[in-house]
Amino acid sequence: MRNPFFRMASSLYINYMLLGMMNIILVSNMSFLSKQFSTDSLGISLLISAIGIGKLITLSFSGRLSDRIGRKPLAVTASFLNVIFLVGIPLAPNYQLAFVFAVIAGISNSILDSGAFPALIEAYPNNSGSATVLVKAFISVGAAFLPIMISFFISHDLFYGFSFFVPAAIYFINGMVLLSIPFPNHKASKSKNYLKEYSSKSRRFFIQPKLWREGLGIMLIGFTSVALLMVIQVWLPTYGQEIAGLSQTEGVGLLSFYNIGGFISVLLLAVLLKKVIKTITVLIIYPSIALVSLLFLIAFPNPITMVVCSFLLGLSTSGIFQLAVALMTEFFPDRKGTSSAYVSMASSTAFIVIPFLTGLLTKYFSVTSVFVFDIGVAIVSILLAINISIQYKKVFNLHSKSGIMRKAFRLLE
Repeated sequence: MRNPFFRMASSLYINYMLLGMMNIILVSNMSFLSKQFSTDSLGISLLISAIGIGKLITLSFSGRLSDRIGRKPLAVTASFLNVIFLVGIPLAPNYQLAFVFAVIAGISNSILDSGAFPALIEAYPNNSGSATVLVKAFISVGAAFLPIMISFFISHDLFYGFSFFVPAAIYFINGMVLLSIPFPNHKASKSKNYLKEYSSKSRRFFIQPKLWREGLGIMLIGFTSVALLMVIQVWLPTYGQEIAGLSQTEGVGLLSFYNIGGFISVLLLAVLLKKVIKTITVLIIYPSIALVSLLFLIAFPNPITMVVCSFLLGLSTSGIFQLAVALMTEFFPDRKGTSSAYVSMASSTAFIVIPFLTGLLTKYFSVTSVFVFDIGVAIVSILLAINISIQYKKVFNLHSKSGIMRKAFRLLE
């Protein structure tokens, strides 16, 4: 029997596919935007940081708002706010107004996360990891499709703004669709059955999880996960051109291999997370693969290594943030909207800090220094995940010597 919230999930995934386009749309149109606003690449990087500012401001209350009024109003509002950003940027007469539109994009992103992630988890409570990691699959699809669309418009000598207007139109239509379809009842968490199965007061917890302990660790993973992928998405083409000697087309093409790796990764996770591998295990393995890939990228900067490492980096950085959100709600199931917003808040901080910091590194050092910095981020991410794994076993009593107890916890997972 098909899940009654299949249509809702499909529309939310479409929103995230479009978000994949938005994530790289400013970088992909950097030359056009630099000319339009009379700025340089650093100015466009600050414009990207403005998106993070909008996300950070809104996340201070969007999670609580999601728990109070429900997931649907936030998801619908996000769709229409993204339309404003996508239509506004190509038509903005100056940099200042474009900055405002970028902040609006950040607001819409945080609202979407605070509404969509809890809604998906509530719609698929037994497969929350797979449901949330699929978000990254659709983000990867959107990110892979946008360069193709931009190339089409350039080859036909069309206004670059059409690459903004097309996703804007789809966002508007999808927003209207979301208005007409049902969402899970977010207040169902107060029911007796829900509390028995998911609440932090249930016997599932052996030790009560604490926000300052487990929660803080997961929030830091939310920061490092975004830091890892932002460095790659923004600076990989430049690294390929300046260090590996690739042409501009070949450098940008590395992002295609990156997104292919990301797409394959999340499809595998959607299947494996259900029965084969745990969320916390992935949070350790993926940054480890990214670490090795980054080391090879720096040690052997040739065209073949660039392609292989780009694919592996896409494979190993995709879905970490979404898994962190799912893990956070597992520790704090009766506050899904609020707890997921905390992780998104940490990621938004990375969205502000990383473009600015890496821009300074490339200005005063070299693009290689950016990837050395990313190696440090990967190491920190691994250490954080190992610590959370230890806490996870304590909270859920997975060290129990009782075979019956271990079996019971496996069934709950």
